[in-house]
Amino acid sequence: MKVIVLCSGGMDSVTALYWAHREHAVEAVLSFDYGSKHNACELPFAAEHARALGCRHEIIRLDFVDRLFASALLQGGGEIPEGHYQADNMRQTVVPFRNAILLSIATGVAESQGAAGLVIAAHDGDHAIYPDCREGFMRAMGETMRLGTYAGVQLLRPFIALHKGEIAALGVRLGVDFARTWSCYKGRARHCGKCGTCVERREAFQQAGVPDPTDYEAIAPLPGKPEGPRDAIR
Repeated sequence: MKVIVLCSGGMDSVTALYWAHREHAVEAVLSFDYGSKHNACELPFAAEHARALGCRHEIIRLDFVDRLFASALLQGGGEIPEGHYQADNMRQTVVPFRNAILLSIATGVAESQGAAGLVIAAHDGDHAIYPDCREGFMRAMGETMRLGTYAGVQLLRPFIALHKGEIAALGVRLGVDFARTWSCYKGRARHCGKCGTCVERREAFQQAGVPDPTDYEAIAPLPGKPEGPRDAIR
């Protein structure tokens, strides 16, 4: 199948790109510059991996997001919280309805380029804090994409039932150089090692049982995962 891949330059989406390159014909790799604190750190890695696989890479700039949306993840937002990825304070980093916006644009690109599928790297761990990564949303969005295009563009979610450790293990098998990926939301010269995405990244390599190649500013003991039920995770 001819597909479009959404790739930010993070470890999940880069692995999804390598998976798609193995399983499908990648028509283009799309990245979005929407004004996050770490866009400048991660986008070069998306371009690098697309180039390594011989894939066309496009960066779509959405400057209105930083101007109009409220999120600590954005340049105009507050400080990036630290702690476990699934802690309630990480909700500050949610960019409202982001995946719906990105998928809508990417669906238009897919149909215009003759692609029948769109690959996104949403995974099991995202469900806790991101409403637009949950299964109900993804099912509804996939149906909307199918019904709203002549080609019936499909939403492919190869990692939706995987945790991040499983993605790390798969990436190693696919030959992904994780040193050439970015996770830290703070967007400094090195991964901070303490924000939610750094904690999640560190946990993933531990779960996978593979070496972590990341250069961290600090490697404190990992915080415990919050206990108790999550609301509407599925």
